[in-house]
Amino acid sequence: MSIIEGVMGLYDGGRGGVSSTAEIAKLLDAPVILVIDAKSMGTSAAAVALGFREFDKSVKLAGVILNRVGSDSHKQMIIDALDGLGIKCFGAIRRNDEFRLPERHLGLVPTTENLAVDAVNKICAAVAEQVDIDGLIELAENAAPLEIVSKSSVLIPNCLSIGVARDEAFNFYYGASLSVLERLGAELVYFSPLNDTKLPEVDGLIIGGGFPEMFAARLERNENLRADIKGAAERGLPIFAECGGFMYLMNRLVDFDGKSFDMCGAIDGVATMTRKLQTVGYVEAELMRDCAIGRAGDKLRAHEFHFSAADVSGGLFKCTRLRTGKEYFAGAARKNIVASYLHIHFAGCPNVAKSFVDACKNFRREMI
Repeated sequence: MSIIEGVMGLYDGGRGGVSSTAEIAKLLDAPVILVIDAKSMGTSAAAVALGFREFDKSVKLAGVILNRVGSDSHKQMIIDALDGLGIKCFGAIRRNDEFRLPERHLGLVPTTENLAVDAVNKICAAVAEQVDIDGLIELAENAAPLEIVSKSSVLIPNCLSIGVARDEAFNFYYGASLSVLERLGAELVYFSPLNDTKLPEVDGLIIGGGFPEMFAARLERNENLRADIKGAAERGLPIFAECGGFMYLMNRLVDFDGKSFDMCGAIDGVATMTRKLQTVGYVEAELMRDCAIGRAGDKLRAHEFHFSAADVSGGLFKCTRLRTGKEYFAGAARKNIVASYLHIHFAGCPNVAKSFVDACKNFRREMI
């Protein structure tokens, strides 16, 4: 059974609903379960469900799950109203503050940093008791089948190695995106900018997003690894850095309290945390010059979400926000470094992945 998690509201996305959960559901011909926060809401919850159902009748709204219900009478009031509209209720979760998970400026605190097991276990027990699991399984069994495109786990034998930064500070990765690199023949070697004192022997480097601002002091203290990364960059090692990784490669990072920390210095610039969200959403990006992920004029799709501002020069990408049409220049390229706030999914941009792997192969040949 495949469960697709929605984001934001059902119809929220880019212009015209592009990238919304509703659009994905229609592309997959998948039924939708609408989760409604019913706190401080009675019969109006049924009106909300009706509005979502009628807004786009081509979306298969199969039913709802009520969240944060206060009592049995509260639950029954809403279910009676839903029944009158022919909308099925698959369950009602009682309000419980023990279900809360810690959050920060980019969303939930990653599981690498918090002990969420107890809260998750309590949530699981509540769902098992208060949600019609059998009904959801039956719904899934009767849904249209998903077309599966068969892909071999590795298209070509391992012919190079790519280091991937992964620890509490850097952990924003798409698993499917990394799998693309493996299918192109890359062996992924994981390392920790927080804990490892030496960079592994690799032919390329990926430093993803995360929370370097929350671990800036520890990253600064690890001088040996920072020096290793800067030295590798000077030698021309292909480095692809996204968001938090972009910040880590700069000279300095200024945290929310205005305190400055030394970073790798592989890119001349400063990243400064702000209390205001700088941007969130999808963009189309055009490369302004040849680099490790493509050639000038190549276009790709990506996502931005950050609270920091970067003072760097270069303008590797010409970006267009898909929601507003606003254009701006972003990112930096130096030697074989490609760094920006853009999060790029290699499964959606396979040419980017292939270009980076080819750059790593070329570096490997040059070093032999």
